[in-house]
Amino acid sequence: MKKILFIFHQPTTNPGPVAKLLRQRGYELDIRVTGEGDPLPPTMDEHVAAISFGGRMSANDSENLPFIRQELDWISTVLISGKPFFGICLGAQLLARVLGAKVVKHSLDIREIGYHPVTPTSVGSKYFDSDLSFYHWNSEGFEIPSGAIKLASGDLFENQAFSYGKNVYGVQFHPEMALETLSGWIDITDPETEKLLMSPGGQLWAEQMQNHLNYAPLVEDWLDNFFSIWLEEESEESSVAFNKSKI
Repeated sequence: MKKILFIFHQPTTNPGPVAKLLRQRGYELDIRVTGEGDPLPPTMDEHVAAISFGGRMSANDSENLPFIRQELDWISTVLISGKPFFGICLGAQLLARVLGAKVVKHSLDIREIGYHPVTPTSVGSKYFDSDLSFYHWNSEGFEIPSGAIKLASGDLFENQAFSYGKNVYGVQFHPEMALETLSGWIDITDPETEKLLMSPGGQLWAEQMQNHLNYAPLVEDWLDNFFSIWLEEESEESSVAFNKSKI
């Protein structure tokens, strides 16, 4: 069975519809929790693709979180292999750093929490046929790396999706959001989190839950279509060169 590498940064990550749809396509999932010490493979010989998920930490934590440094160093392995790579939120921010771009906080210290609309660029219309709201939870965003193509923008964080080469993608949002994940967050909420939800760019839990019920089926359809593009574009020609000294 073909294996796809899943990189989790914390053990509580729920891959939701990402895992469901890939299993339906016949893929085996090899899950590595780097924040718990799991190693990343020295080559991509045993995997047909890799997905790096989100996490509470920052892509700029490479000096004090060894597993962030490890992944920044490792991403070159998958890029050079020409295998498909998909970065989600933190995963996309790590990819952006590897490609020489910065990951920074919003200039007004605004956070992006809950469902917010994503608007495709003209090039991005191949992946997004119209505006669609995706789940977000972030206080930092990525610049578009040199040589990458911007695919979508947002109102709070301008850069929402990019591609690099034929099969390397990064998105700021969370297409893997599942009902059980959101319900679990609501159950364990704390006063500090409540303050964040009431700040600019935030959404209260009730609004998030209603938005999830409205948008989750559309997001899953988007994800299924995206996988059709992403996994059919595997090519050795997508191998890329980059300067690791930038990170």
